[in-house]
Amino acid sequence: MKIRLAVAAALSTTVLATGVASAQTVFNTSSWVPPTHTLSTAQAAWCDLLTKESNGRMKCNALPKAVVAAPGTFDAVRDGLADISFTVDGYTPGRFINTQVAEFPFLGDSALATSLAYQRIYSKHFAPLGEHRGVKVLGVFTHGPGIIFNSKKPVTSAADAASLKFRIGGGNINELSKAMGWNTTLKPAPESFELLSTGVMDGTFFPDESIASFKLSMIKHATTFPGGLYNTSFVFMMNPAKYNALSAEDKAVVDKISGETVARIFGEGWDRVDAASRDGAQKAQGVQRIQASEAFINEVKAKQSALEDRWATAAEGKGLKNAKGVLAEFRAEIAKVK
Repeated sequence: MKIRLAVAAALSTTVLATGVASAQTVFNTSSWVPPTHTLSTAQAAWCDLLTKESNGRMKCNALPKAVVAAPGTFDAVRDGLADISFTVDGYTPGRFINTQVAEFPFLGDSALATSLAYQRIYSKHFAPLGEHRGVKVLGVFTHGPGIIFNSKKPVTSAADAASLKFRIGGGNINELSKAMGWNTTLKPAPESFELLSTGVMDGTFFPDESIASFKLSMIKHATTFPGGLYNTSFVFMMNPAKYNALSAEDKAVVDKISGETVARIFGEGWDRVDAASRDGAQKAQGVQRIQASEAFINEVKAKQSALEDRWATAAEGKGLKNAKGVLAEFRAEIAKVK
């Protein structure tokens, strides 16, 4: 007994001296898409980097299911139901104004380029205004260019689109759809399969990857637009109390791999799965792809111009200076990243 106690005491002394005894911080992560979806795998990749950069002092625990439905994720992280997650700003209409700049049409054909550019514009212009107050923002990003998908017919004009029913994800595309006179319904992405398979909806506006990710085998037609018909603004976030409880050393690790590191992980991941879906699932199920005509594109541009004016007024009302200039800077930054 004395020997065992002596050994235990010696080990305890050694552990305390080397610092090994310090508790490991575990972050509970939540995802409202399947674990194989690029959002889930990108979140896991960031967590792996967190563990590596902290020499094992921090790690993530992926919860088996989302703590809330997708639209409630921001508040769930703010309130500590999950420590880390991501959400679509447009899932809560009217709540976020500045972030709509990343949702406009014709921004770019690469999720990596738009994500990096968006992160830079966000850090410079939006973060100081605190629109995401209540959470610790780890980074912002976008998905790949938005496409019109449906199971019925080729969509070659605004009138063709108006004859079908579409699920959309919210944000600027919601306002653009109204302006175009299209029949659209705001629903989170995970509900797409049920909506389309039951015939409640004829199609959906999505980036390429979603056909494979959500197993939308009923899709037969795709209409693409240069730079996308729309995009989606995402925020990747941490519970602020969890962050504030970290040591200065661990806060520095989190900060080091935030911002553009986040944008790159999510953006690169999305580009890979967009390409895989085009080359795999869509080709296998015979999706017929067409590019929108110049006339169709011009119809969208005409309606979008008024929406950008409205956005600029709303954003400046929230404190953003020279909103139209920020939008021009964003587009220039995307072109630079290319």
